[in-house]
Amino acid sequence: MGPFPDFFGNSQAAATLAQALQAGRIPQTVLVSGPQGIGKATLVRRFAAALLGSPSKIEQDDLSLAANLDLIEQREKWPAEKRADDPLLFNTHPDFVTFAPDGPLRQISIQQMRLLRERAQFKPLSGKYRVFLIDHLDRANEQAANSLLKVLEEPPEHLIIFATAENLYDLLPTIRSRAIVLELGRLTDQEMLQFASARKIPEAETRIALSGGSPGIAATLDLDQFRERRALLLAAFECAGGLTQWPVWVQHSESFASRKSEKLDLYLKLAYGILEDVLHALYGRPPENNRDIRQRIEALSARVDYRWAERAVHSVDELVLMVRRNIQKLAALDAMIIKLRNRPILART
Repeated sequence: MGPFPDFFGNSQAAATLAQALQAGRIPQTVLVSGPQGIGKATLVRRFAAALLGSPSKIEQDDLSLAANLDLIEQREKWPAEKRADDPLLFNTHPDFVTFAPDGPLRQISIQQMRLLRERAQFKPLSGKYRVFLIDHLDRANEQAANSLLKVLEEPPEHLIIFATAENLYDLLPTIRSRAIVLELGRLTDQEMLQFASARKIPEAETRIALSGGSPGIAATLDLDQFRERRALLLAAFECAGGLTQWPVWVQHSESFASRKSEKLDLYLKLAYGILEDVLHALYGRPPENNRDIRQRIEALSARVDYRWAERAVHSVDELVLMVRRNIQKLAALDAMIIKLRNRPILART
């Protein structure tokens, strides 16, 4: 166990924050980066609890709690004007505020950042500090990011701002330059076992094998749903790589087309995980995200090359951007497969 209770892995990042607390030299802006579910927001909450007290109140703002998930989901159905008039935040502890992605596109909005600027001026209710967490700052649009910059340029002495991001380079350089950066990495198998044991997670070995060193994913993974979604994406990439023929993909895609309520972006993170494992296999390394289907990953990697994998990643990047335009999800996957199949796969050298 590291310096913060119930926080697993990434001991160096945790120790850095603990030392800042002990020395009384706390940076005012901290960016915490790392893969999905790695514990970025959890680390911030543990730090805030040590600084502000009342950890049980701070934990009520955990976005993975059922009540918070329900609220976020309900707000997706609100008209945009209503969300703009009532920006989303969580504030159970009076000196700890969490701003979370909102709306159908799950973005940090300009209205939220304007509200942050207003609340930044409020003094702490008790103690010396207030702590703001912007979870998924990489989902802020340019207007919202520029609004935040005005606070980062001259933050009040009592304010500490944390922001999380999966990819630091999705943030404006001017934001990165004004912050201390803590990069969190995947947990080892031993750390994952310790986490699973402490949380009494069922089917721990299976979940660890599928989570890619991410405790958040291991704890919340719906195994049946995960396998169903992954099977579809794997079939898409096998067809795109020429390992199977188009009719095989059509068999998978028909059931996908019938799931009208499911959003394409729920699948795209899994796509990155599969492609990452294909790249590992291309260089003779075992998969990190999908260990249970190692043979299929290696079979696909034997059929493609690095250039194909690079094009596939770019294709998924394009889909991530297109999702925001309410594209037809099946047509988008069909187009990606055709695009990748029509480009010749070069022999490896």
